[in-house]
Amino acid sequence: MMKLLKNEDAFTGLEAAIVLIAFIVVAAVFSYVMLGAGFFATQEAQRTVHTGSQQASSSLEIIGNVYGRTGNVTENTTHQGCMEWIEFTVGNTAGGTPIDITQMLVTFVCGTEAQVIPFNGSASITGVNGTTGMSDEGKARQEILKAGNNTSGAWGVIMTYNDIGINATNSSANRNNLLEPGEQFVLAVAFPRNGEGPTVLTPNTRFSVNLQPAVGAAFPIKKTVPSSLYAVNII
Repeated sequence: MMKLLKNEDAFTGLEAAIVLIAFIVVAAVFSYVMLGAGFFATQEAQRTVHTGSQQASSSLEIIGNVYGRTGNVTENTTHQGCMEWIEFTVGNTAGGTPIDITQMLVTFVCGTEAQVIPFNGSASITGVNGTTGMSDEGKARQEILKAGNNTSGAWGVIMTYNDIGINATNSSANRNNLLEPGEQFVLAVAFPRNGEGPTVLTPNTRFSVNLQPAVGAAFPIKKTVPSSLYAVNII
């Protein structure tokens, strides 16, 4: 019977090169997969940091004072003194992105009561159609108070400053509700009514108006109603 003898004397350098190349290809693929996973993890971490930074900071800031206004002053002997609405100017923070002001959520908090105040487009300066001869600001304020004379209140934009691209001859032609860097909007917030009576904001009452943009943290306005109320009050 013949015996088969295994002889590897013919193992050449070409075969060794093929085996070496196979090992190199496998190592390269493994390295590519590991590097890809590392880059993906780094990008996700970076995106998370940027998103967290945007959500943790507000894109709004109050410029100047907050004014409390009313027609029911404390000297009035027929009606109890109360604050009916506030006015204030808002702008973008440094490096902030444009904000669609109509997408902002305004919440009124007083004591244990909390209520969302709706945006009223017809009461805003872009849609006013009030009394002939009045300024846009006067028309918008008139519409705000008219819309706010119910249990839900109302808010809107009554004046704008530094409108980008505004038409000098027709200021309402290209006015919009997008608050861009450098622009300033004057907002009026009419408070909810307490049934048929005055607002709940009698003298020395603490309240908060929270402004929640579509992106970013809420901006709270925490104030106390003055003990003596005039037509216009700095609070």
